[in-house]
Amino acid sequence: MTDYAAVRRAYDTVAADYAERLPDTRAETALDLAMVDGFVAAVLRDRTDPTAAPVLDAGCGAGRMSGYLAARGVAVCGMDLSPGMVAMARRDHPEIDVRVGSLDELPWGEGEFAGVLLWYSIIHTPPSGLDRVLAEAVRVLRPGGHLLVGFQSGTGVRDVAPAYRRLGHDVRLERHLHTPDDVTGRLAALDVHEVARLVRRAEAGERDDQAVLLARRA
Repeated sequence: MTDYAAVRRAYDTVAADYAERLPDTRAETALDLAMVDGFVAAVLRDRTDPTAAPVLDAGCGAGRMSGYLAARGVAVCGMDLSPGMVAMARRDHPEIDVRVGSLDELPWGEGEFAGVLLWYSIIHTPPSGLDRVLAEAVRVLRPGGHLLVGFQSGTGVRDVAPAYRRLGHDVRLERHLHTPDDVTGRLAALDVHEVARLVRRAEAGERDDQAVLLARRA
């Protein structure tokens, strides 16, 4: 299962540097953002009032994707495991409601959201813990709502601590790769079905292929 305490400590430690180096979507390619824009369009389709289609940015980090969604007219709230990251999100995006919480026990009721974004939020979750995280995302998603999941594609584990040590932070942090077929299969078991997927080759600075899945709850 996920060592949430270790993940929280790591991101609390690096939060300020993370927010400074990734204040926006500069790390995303045009293809990545096209999937996010497709998610926004699906959530807002046929709705004149965005507040009727709230979106949860689960694992929002310092809030950069929350800000991107809000700029596109989405009524968004954010949540992250790390109080340090939540502090950065609140500082940089004071207009957005951001709170501390865990992906495996979301602090919202059933069906509260028209959309849930898991943008590289599952990368610290091993396969053994993935069903619980996805089930929680689906629980707070209303029927007909959309889920967008971004992650590194593949299998195995990567040690990402060295990247932070180069910035002067002594942390312990691993990320897990997942295959699109595995994530899609787990979602289908929850009656959430794939609408579209993107799998692109790694670009400069990336070690692995990148995957984005758009799915809809029945």
